[in-house]
Amino acid sequence: MENIYSKKVLSFNEGVKLLGIAKSTVYKMTSAGLIPFSKPNGKLIYFDREKLEAWMLSNAQTSHEEKQIEAATYVSTHNK
Repeated sequence: MENIYSKKVLSFNEGVKLLGIAKSTVYKMTSAGLIPFSKPNGKLIYFDREKLEAWMLSNAQTSHEEKQIEAATYVSTHNK
């Protein structure tokens, strides 16, 4: 079986495995339109792995260290 990280298109079960959450939760999320998916012929659900990974990384939160670096960089470039 091919590794899910090397595939572009994932089956529903492979998408569930990639997400690491319960099938029922993924069904609810697709039904509510909360995650990107495809449903050709209106039956089986498929995921574009890259879109699913991008969705998983959406709404990223910056760490305190990253915020401090950004602030220091801003101050050093704007205090000249």
